[in-house]
Amino acid sequence: MAGSCDLTLQVEGMSCASCVRRVEAALESVPGVADASVNLATETARVTLNGAVPPSALVEAVEKAGYAPVVTEAVLDIEGMSCASCVRRVEQALKSVPGVIEASVNLANESARVRYLAGTTTPAEIAKAAAAIGYPAHPRRTEGGAELAPAEARRAAEIERLGRLTLLAAVLAAPVFVLEMGSHFIPGMHALIGATIGHQTSRVIQFVLTTIVLSGPGLRFYTKGFPALFRGAPDMNALVALGTSAAYLFSVVATFAPQLLPEGTAQVYYEAAAVIVVLILFGRWLEARAKGRTGEAIRRLVGLQPKTARVIRDGAAVEVPIEEIVPGDIVEIRPGERVPVDGEVVEGASFVDESMITGEPVPVEKRPGAQVVGGTVNGSGSLRVRATAVGADSVLAQIIAMVEAAQGAKLPVQGLVDRITAWFVPAVMAVAAVTVLIWLAVGPEPALGHALVAGVSVLIIACPCAMGLATPTSIMVGTGRAAELGVLFRKGDALQRLEEVRVVAFDKTGTLTRGQPEMTDFAVVGDFSEAEVLAAVAAVEARSEHPIAKAIVAKARARDLTLAEPEAFEAITGYGVCARVGGREVLVGADRLMKREGVALGEMEERLAELARRGRTPLLAAIDGRIAAVIGVADPVKPGTPAAIAALHEQGLKVAMITGDNAVTARAIAEELGIDAVVAEVLPAGKVEALRRLRGEHGPLAFVGDGINDAPALAEADVGIAIGTGTDVAIEAADVVLMSGDLRGVVNAFAISRAVMRNIRQNLFWAFGYNTALIPVAAGVLYPATGIMLSPVLAAGAMAMSSVFVLSNALRLRYLKPALSEEPDASAGKAEAGLRPAAAE
Repeated sequence: MAGSCDLTLQVEGMSCASCVRRVEAALESVPGVADASVNLATETARVTLNGAVPPSALVEAVEKAGYAPVVTEAVLDIEGMSCASCVRRVEQALKSVPGVIEASVNLANESARVRYLAGTTTPAEIAKAAAAIGYPAHPRRTEGGAELAPAEARRAAEIERLGRLTLLAAVLAAPVFVLEMGSHFIPGMHALIGATIGHQTSRVIQFVLTTIVLSGPGLRFYTKGFPALFRGAPDMNALVALGTSAAYLFSVVATFAPQLLPEGTAQVYYEAAAVIVVLILFGRWLEARAKGRTGEAIRRLVGLQPKTARVIRDGAAVEVPIEEIVPGDIVEIRPGERVPVDGEVVEGASFVDESMITGEPVPVEKRPGAQVVGGTVNGSGSLRVRATAVGADSVLAQIIAMVEAAQGAKLPVQGLVDRITAWFVPAVMAVAAVTVLIWLAVGPEPALGHALVAGVSVLIIACPCAMGLATPTSIMVGTGRAAELGVLFRKGDALQRLEEVRVVAFDKTGTLTRGQPEMTDFAVVGDFSEAEVLAAVAAVEARSEHPIAKAIVAKARARDLTLAEPEAFEAITGYGVCARVGGREVLVGADRLMKREGVALGEMEERLAELARRGRTPLLAAIDGRIAAVIGVADPVKPGTPAAIAALHEQGLKVAMITGDNAVTARAIAEELGIDAVVAEVLPAGKVEALRRLRGEHGPLAFVGDGINDAPALAEADVGIAIGTGTDVAIEAADVVLMSGDLRGVVNAFAISRAVMRNIRQNLFWAFGYNTALIPVAAGVLYPATGIMLSPVLAAGAMAMSSVFVLSNALRLRYLKPALSEEPDASAGKAEAGLRPAAAE
């Protein structure tokens, strides 16, 4: 695995923030690893390599830290091999794929068995490596080539297993709880046990059942916790193992050798050990279920991709797996079907619903020459499409990759969690030890029993699970929901930086405006007919390639006017055009053309100046030497722009416009939209300097643009936001991408950022506040005043519920509604202050 690249591998066995720190440290210790970032919610590690690093070295490092990197297996069917040298070449090609640990090729049955780090690659990507050197390969789909379950299936299996273990542990622990705690709370229960089975028999029964619980369903805590403790890197499992072992071993001594304990201290705490295991397993089960739901957005995106498509082969439509489609294939799409690949329409006409990609609800008309995106839904027409991008090159695949990258990112706020968890678990163990010593020294009798209860409660309640989940779960759910709303965070830390922005700067052409001239004003003069004059002007302009001419012709065609064929057409550079239409001489151009040709302007100069003040390009049309019409052409503001600007102002943000256009036009548009600051007539380098000045005046800023000349400004801004309809260069330079060209997406991006950061702060407050408040309670600070001690059982329940609370709070982000709807008439409505929960589904 040579060169610089990023790998994402799946890691099992992590349970808290301390685990995250240890896995990161283990991976970063491998020579050639530049950086490692671990996400507890997704159970993945993103590793940046700057040299040749064998996957086996990563596996070994993670395993030494006490965790399990997920290694899976794929079987490929290989075509075209004929000798041992073919086998060697194919094996070398397969092993060159990042993440592949081992590849074994069998010439006899023309197959290859590949072991690879789950999450780093896919069977389809591995197959491409063989195909690239001339040996077509396909992942085997038959049962004979069974592969290990994908991440979703493994998670489902883990949820099912945790459910079974929790149920078994609960059934075994229930009698223990009833026998011991019933004696304290149910009148006459203690006497009844003594008169029937006897107290010693009761303790033996509790011993047997608790032993089964700890050595069966609870064994996972000991097999992971004690090794971590012996390595000097204790984690949550170590805290649970220590706490339950202390309660269990003390109870065993009290049951079978009470004479070894001080008089009056031979109490049993089997119920604490058994019920702690039940509650923590139950919390893990709830946690696993909630974790599964955090990735629903990605699964929905993946589900948009059809598994098969009909490809035209030898004149007939043949259904083939989507992986076998190559650029250039002609794909047939029936009404109501999903578009299987990115491509260009070559035959047919239909309307395609692109809302799942762009967030815009109105279907888009598609005719020959139009582009379609894989995953969108075809309407009532049939289409034939030439595939242009398949697999990892498709728009949908790139969206999924962007979302996954953002979900695995670490926000700056996560640094606080990392610094605390680096010493948190050892500190908790020290607090537990001090707690025991204090109780033994000054506690009331039985001091040993009180010391044990307090020490075990401290160990159990302080497990830092919620800390490790607080940030990544919110990022996962928030970025996933953002993608569904057409907002892609290419870099996860943009979530936090966007919240800090104080000024938003926009490019003008193609961002605030449509980027294409449009005729906005047409007023006839004198006794001329509007349709007559527009038809004559458009007939002349139809011979011109100028963008303004095209805008005038488009308006005439939209009104279904018939355009005559002009005669004696002449383009007069810098002035305009002239021609004969229907025997009449027609002039179209600036006022200087009319002056040159001796046409009297009369009162027209004031009307032309008014158009210029409004940001229009003013033109005049003359027929047979008389002014016939005043024309205004402009690059119109996008429909959603006014509402977006107003919504940003409502959020307390300053809005600026930076453009290369002339100052008069720029100021006119700024006045129309209520923009606070305008920087006009600047080159791309000048945009960067303008951004620096704005940052100095107002603080952190975001820049929104769509063109190649916007790339430097997008990179310079604290947060670069690219319009998805823009150029690839602009998108690559941006931190956030809006899949539609509608600026209401900018408002949604800000609202999503604030909602996610608010959610993260709630989670962190709960996680840290919970531990800060309850560790002293668990240690027994309330006992002198109230005589109340926190039971280890209650501590276990509170600890489990802490993680469930954090996950449930993060999952609320799934129901965020857009702050500013992109319905066609939304620009007339009032922007909402932020994202709001959807109605219950």
